[in-house]
Amino acid sequence: MDWGRGLNIGNHFDLASSIFVAPRKGIYSFSFHVVKVYNRQTIQVSLMQNGYPVISAFAGDQDVTREAASNGVLLLMEREDKVHLKLERGNLMGGWKYSTFSGFLVFPL
Repeated sequence: MDWGRGLNIGNHFDLASSIFVAPRKGIYSFSFHVVKVYNRQTIQVSLMQNGYPVISAFAGDQDVTREAASNGVLLLMEREDKVHLKLERGNLMGGWKYSTFSGFLVFPL
């Protein structure tokens, strides 16, 4: 994925692998927003924690030119836990170019 230039304080989001690695144990907030292409398909994007899906977002309206899907979650993470997005099915408009992914530490434990 090419996430372009974004705010990455602490460099805990690896731009090459598109994986966030928790620097410490705590409660983290994550959200994402994706756009699907205008063909007759459904997309599913999941937020993965340590390789397991935590939440997903779907867009599947067959009669629109473009459609967006978003979701967010609070997660208890241990130090070195990993989070990333996974396109489970479908195609995104412009790849990940028009998508956002954000996360931050809410409360350290």
